[in-house]
Amino acid sequence: MRPVAVVDFGAGNLKSVVKAVQYLGYEVRVTRSAQDILEAPTLILPGVGAASPALEELEAGGLAEPLKKVVQEGRPFLGICLGLQVLFEFTEEGDRPCLGLLKGRVKRLPPGVKVPHMGWNLVRQKRPHPLFDGVPNPSYFYFVHSYYPAPEDGGVVAGETEYGLAFSSVIIRDNLVATQFHPEKSGQLGLQVLRNFLALSASL
Repeated sequence: MRPVAVVDFGAGNLKSVVKAVQYLGYEVRVTRSAQDILEAPTLILPGVGAASPALEELEAGGLAEPLKKVVQEGRPFLGICLGLQVLFEFTEEGDRPCLGLLKGRVKRLPPGVKVPHMGWNLVRQKRPHPLFDGVPNPSYFYFVHSYYPAPEDGGVVAGETEYGLAFSSVIIRDNLVATQFHPEKSGQLGLQVLRNFLALSASL
């Protein structure tokens, strides 16, 4: 099995991601090194918290460009929660540009719902994909977030969730996979999603 690099950019939630990947039998390297990222065969970008300090940390550590290069070169990449949001062009959280790997914006959840959206909610699969092998449609996964992705291209949306509106909760474009929910905190079905991504990564 190829080793998996998990990027530590000060956004937390590393331990549960590392533990889940190790449980599935993979070697994990937690890293803040640009060189490690450039050499990683498979990359996971997890995160919770605010976008602005996370993006500042990525830029200050010289990690933004290596992350872009990994995705652009077609290597397997998984973004989780904040690790999904920073992939877009712009976020309303802090009103600032992001990495620009996906066209679209990250928006505040609408008025009238409790923020953050925290707890279990349904993900409805929008199209078949190996990421969902063994995962019933719909299924519950665990969320913690106050902002949501609004991609320009509806073709990248593989899963949706209702919370005040229907938002994109799974994004898939070629080698890039990203979930607004936390698979590492979503029990056996979350582990299945991680297992599917890691199995898929071997074929990319």
